[in-house]
Amino acid sequence: MHFSSDINRPPYEANDAYLQVTSGCSHGTCDFCTFYKDARFRVSPIEEIEADILELKSYGPRYTRIFLQGADPLILPYKRLKEIAELIHKHLPWVTSIGGYARIDNLKNKTVEQLRELKEMGYGGFYFGIESGDDTLLKRMHKGYTSEEIVTQMSKLREAGMDFVGNFLGGLGGHNYGLSHARETARVSNIIRPDMIYASELTLFPDTPLMKDVKDGKFVEATEVERFKEMQEFLRCLTIPTVFKAEHVTMPSPIRGHLPEDRDRMIQELQELIDLGEDRLRSYRDQVYTL
Repeated sequence: MHFSSDINRPPYEANDAYLQVTSGCSHGTCDFCTFYKDARFRVSPIEEIEADILELKSYGPRYTRIFLQGADPLILPYKRLKEIAELIHKHLPWVTSIGGYARIDNLKNKTVEQLRELKEMGYGGFYFGIESGDDTLLKRMHKGYTSEEIVTQMSKLREAGMDFVGNFLGGLGGHNYGLSHARETARVSNIIRPDMIYASELTLFPDTPLMKDVKDGKFVEATEVERFKEMQEFLRCLTIPTVFKAEHVTMPSPIRGHLPEDRDRMIQELQELIDLGEDRLRSYRDQVYTL
């Protein structure tokens, strides 16, 4: 198999097969991100992709989903994605769905009709690293799009009937900014209506622009208690039916359920984390830094 980086995928995609179709990230300038820094952005040759599909075939039908590798494989144009799907279904007839990570701007080069056709080919469940619906933070973290662009592009997915996952990155605003971040991201989420919202917490790592800002006194990390109060507010402000999962390694205890029916329970579970106290929660965060 041709992999230019380690396998990257959300925890719930653990039973998938992995197929690299792009390398690196087409954007690569988010202030907090450490992923894909070991590989420049590159589109895999179709011959390389087919060779990997044939290798996956040799393992037999142990999986029904392909999680494409690369930071944002959905950037590929419609014709290339169609070609990849045709090869997958030709050689791996047991595969029923194809997904991967994605950026908001990956949708700009696709029409609603093309997205609808990709859905019919099995594409869906792409994980969009939205992170925030707050324009101040989107600009501050160099995400490369605005909340208006999130709504415009993601609405194309809704119209096409393709399901998707949206990420919420807690703590992204730093100290004393969490509630605004929560409310603005919930506002956008209520418009675009993700089938799942996957929440994780900002973890600062060396060699990122955001860590340099911390050292320079330009960014102050949110406290642990602030983070979970922020997530509580986010849950309170969501008005859509969706699946909510906060089970990333950055969470000391997983929080998961369906909205709206499990809202009160999840808010209470977050309160129980808050009640553990800042020192105990911070101890867990310090362990995450070493993972």
